[in-house]
Amino acid sequence: MMQRILLLGLLLQGTAALAQVTLSNGKHVMELGGALSTYYNHRVIKPEAANQSLNKNRYRLRDAQIQLEGRIEDLYEYELQVDFVDLASFSTGEIDPENPGLMDAYIRYKGLRFVDVQVGYGKLFYSRSSLVPFSYTPYWQRAQLVRGNVFSRRDVGITLMKNFWRQRINVYAGMYTGLGEVTLRGDNDASGQPEYVGRVDFAYPARYRYRDIDTRHSPLFMFALGLNGRYSNKVLPEGRSFPAFSTGEFGLKVINGERYVYGADLSWQYMGFSGQFEIHQLMARPTLRNDALLQGLPEELTEGMLLAGGYMAQLNYFSRRLRSIFSLRFEELDLNDLVPGNSQRFSCAVAYQIKGFDSMIKFQYFNILSEEEIDPLRWTEQFRIGWQVRFM
Repeated sequence: MMQRILLLGLLLQGTAALAQVTLSNGKHVMELGGALSTYYNHRVIKPEAANQSLNKNRYRLRDAQIQLEGRIEDLYEYELQVDFVDLASFSTGEIDPENPGLMDAYIRYKGLRFVDVQVGYGKLFYSRSSLVPFSYTPYWQRAQLVRGNVFSRRDVGITLMKNFWRQRINVYAGMYTGLGEVTLRGDNDASGQPEYVGRVDFAYPARYRYRDIDTRHSPLFMFALGLNGRYSNKVLPEGRSFPAFSTGEFGLKVINGERYVYGADLSWQYMGFSGQFEIHQLMARPTLRNDALLQGLPEELTEGMLLAGGYMAQLNYFSRRLRSIFSLRFEELDLNDLVPGNSQRFSCAVAYQIKGFDSMIKFQYFNILSEEEIDPLRWTEQFRIGWQVRFM
């Protein structure tokens, strides 16, 4: 079979890619690409934390990715994408949900007329900001709400998907383990219950890709509206606990009890300007009355539940003359309504495109406007500057 494959050569994809290897035998097309990105990070430390470690002032290799995509006739599509930087730390238990070692490993079957079926591991169709590829944004980090510590961004399971009206309307529904990125370690949790995720988005007047920046200077005002939700009911047997790291940094990704997450997102673009707004709400009903998430408060005050969530708003402009992206972002996050206060952050980003998104210098500035007691930080400002290069 391998002898039948004809190497069509290294194909320069114009402005779409620096260099991508494509192989085909007529029915089976396979493309191989990759990406590298690195940056320098500097933090402004709070005066009371001046004697603490400055280990985050560093150079970092963020990405060293290999991506393999393919399709067989019009029946199958598949993708395997690995980041070797984060794959090396996977065995230590440290998993970055924003950028895990294994990023995609799925097969999609398109032979059914009424629906496409995807099985395997990959991004969940929840949250537009989560679905926008990192390399298509001017930022080095997503908003806190959608980084993967409040809800998982990837999981193993099955997804049904269908689009209508020339891809202006897209519908997704799926069932997954509910443990997110940690599910790659093996078994489900002791409850054995899945998580259900669904999304529908509508675009007008034409198809709207999962992108933030209007690099084409669209002459028509375009927008996309998305609604999504997810539900799980994981009740652990007495004395059992969830796998290590599965509950996330804030203990919200998986809970012992019922968990609802729902949200909406709006994106628009026109003549180089674009904007995004996204909001999410999490409602949790822990099974145990003494669950740590309830902060030890009496049941008559908590009613056995807690709320978390937040929103982010982003405004962008792409200058063709300067070959640069300028962006502003504000975000707010409340990790638990039973605890006073919330966190607010302001970020701005500038990206200079040497060759489109395939070779781009990116600068991001963070400013912590306020924070809550649950997640106190030892810094107030942060600067990142670096370079991303794609071969895909």
